[in-house]
Amino acid sequence: MSTYVDETIAKYEKYINPAQAKLFRFMGLDSVEASASGWTITDSNGQQFIDCLGGYGMFALGHRHPKVVEAVERELHAMPMCGKVLFNRPMADLAEALAEITPGALQYSFFVNSGTEAVEGCLKIARLATKRSKFVAAKNAFHGKTFGSLTATGRDLYREPFKPLLNGFTHVEYGDAEALAAAVDEDTAAVILEPIQGEGGIIVPPAGYLRQAKEICEAKGALLIADEVQTGIGRTGDWFGVNADGVEPDLMACAKALGGGVMPIGAIIGTERAWQGLIEAPFLHTSTFGGNQLACAAGVAAIRTIKEEDILRRGREAGAYLKVGLEKIAAEFPSVVTAVRGRGMMLGIELSKEGAGGMLMSLMIMKHIIVAYTLNNPKVIRMEPPLVMPKEVIDHVLEEFRDAVAQTADVIEDL
Repeated sequence: MSTYVDETIAKYEKYINPAQAKLFRFMGLDSVEASASGWTITDSNGQQFIDCLGGYGMFALGHRHPKVVEAVERELHAMPMCGKVLFNRPMADLAEALAEITPGALQYSFFVNSGTEAVEGCLKIARLATKRSKFVAAKNAFHGKTFGSLTATGRDLYREPFKPLLNGFTHVEYGDAEALAAAVDEDTAAVILEPIQGEGGIIVPPAGYLRQAKEICEAKGALLIADEVQTGIGRTGDWFGVNADGVEPDLMACAKALGGGVMPIGAIIGTERAWQGLIEAPFLHTSTFGGNQLACAAGVAAIRTIKEEDILRRGREAGAYLKVGLEKIAAEFPSVVTAVRGRGMMLGIELSKEGAGGMLMSLMIMKHIIVAYTLNNPKVIRMEPPLVMPKEVIDHVLEEFRDAVAQTADVIEDL
């Protein structure tokens, strides 16, 4: 191991988190990222890795897409950060672009820096619009780890150490419309749902579930918040995960792929009804860095590039091809893989035993292919490659994954 790598790991241990450094090394992640392009990450020793994790869904366009980099560089040499006292053209352009691609009457946007900030903003705006205090979320959901988003998150592992959390949140089974209807009442400000549960194990709800959720909200005067942080901007083969059910939410949280894999940015997007409180008092919710020129230019370029390069179609086709290949492996090794789920380039491979997840992840990293298991369900390996990954690279990934599953099958009884 090079001195550079040793020094980096030592700094993690001393200045970041020694337990995190130990875990990374245990999983075989003992090299340092140096550069990236497309679907490939190169470490400081020149080793190349195929990125099938995609920054947990961030790299829809791959790493360092030239059109996004060019747009950011242009702003870097003009005005990289907001002065906040004059109008901001990149922010206006991005808000217009989102209004054009979001479903229904989602017209207004507020820009932040991350997914959890976008969720926090949606929760605040829902209370402001409805003058109500309660929320309904799903069990096994993941909405982030700041206080509001953590309260909406449906896994106790992350919640327990920080209790008491916010009051007024109820969790029901994901995909159960009857349970949802029973939980929503006249004091409910909003229901918050992921179109596909990401960290929960790539759980796709029954067809029509999101439409039922919207109808339940309308009947009770509540808002529907779609958490599109992971599913949005092409990940599922459509612009947004709700498109599969033809749903028009009242509020939407978006992030990850919105920055084109080059800049961090999140967005809260809403209807005129949802936005009314902010229209009356526009400075009730603010952000110093949110909406900066660099991030907004990246977002505009990302949306334009997806349109110009037909990336939604490419992502749908690549995802379908990858899923079929994974299903064949599952059929061959039922003692290891029990299910393959997902839509587009957002796929989950459920394993028969929890210990198999870490083993498969380590084997794939040894093969220089990056995958990970989902945070809420370590039995599920997730694959969220760049939407632009070509067929021949997918073939290589499938070949190596089959070999890793075969190795796991040899020892599965001991796990």
